[in-house]
Amino acid sequence: MPNISFVSTEKAPSAIGPYSQATKAGPFLYTSGQIPLTPEGMMVEGGIAEQTHQVFANLNAILESESLALQDVVKTTVFIKDMNDFSAMNDVYSHYFGEHRPARSTVEVARLPKDAKVEIEVIACLK
Repeated sequence: MPNISFVSTEKAPSAIGPYSQATKAGPFLYTSGQIPLTPEGMMVEGGIAEQTHQVFANLNAILESESLALQDVVKTTVFIKDMNDFSAMNDVYSHYFGEHRPARSTVEVARLPKDAKVEIEVIACLK
């Protein structure tokens, strides 16, 4: 059984249920899905671009708390409320990942927590 530990940082919103912000297991860090909440728990106003920027702020905070960066991410899963927002979300996504191209799945969903427009989770390799 791999050594498992749970990650928590005040620089990202607290979990809104019985789960952790991320879990370290074996050589990987698995984040919980991040929605566009500020670290204080307030939903970001605006469209898909503004919400996706906040999601990446949260993901970066969690990764940085473990001395990781987006360049350590090997897989992402994007949950999007409206596939018509895909292009705008993808523009923001591309801004953060640049030439780094982790594997990705994108799924349109009927509803997300707190009626968010986007939720993203990542898997990163621990150093």
